[in-house]
Amino acid sequence: MFTKQKTVSAAEFKAKCLALIDEVARESGEVIITKGGKPLAKLSPLNQPAEWQRLLGIVHYASEADILAPTGEDW
Repeated sequence: MFTKQKTVSAAEFKAKCLALIDEVARESGEVIITKGGKPLAKLSPLNQPAEWQRLLGIVHYASEADILAPTGEDW
């Protein structure tokens, strides 16, 4: 189990590829694959929403006022 992001070498990825794919799908995380210590690729779920999509429906306005209506203030 891992939280959101895990880094593995290309050799480790080769040895554990199927298990890592299952982990990524189950945990909705991602795996950064390195070679020679440099990040080269990223494994992430195909159906994972973009970061901004995760925020949809979270923001709620405390006031029912029209937030786009003129305020009467001169700029």
